[in-house]
Amino acid sequence: MAQAAVPESHSQPVPVRIPIRQLLPWAIFASVLALLLIYFVGAEQGATSLIGGHYVHEFVHDGRHLLGFPCH
Repeated sequence: MAQAAVPESHSQPVPVRIPIRQLLPWAIFASVLALLLIYFVGAEQGATSLIGGHYVHEFVHDGRHLLGFPCH
């Protein structure tokens, strides 16, 4: 028995749309987290220090130099 070749139909994938209401809380969370990270790496020393001592400064010291923030 011979089978006839049936052309396969290839459907294009349809992108899933994410509503802004679902995306907005994650965007705000990521923005706040990024701002905190930039603060602790770039400004947590001296007069603007929120945490006393040099623990945070020493913890992010190499990252500070890697990202181009002056600290000395």
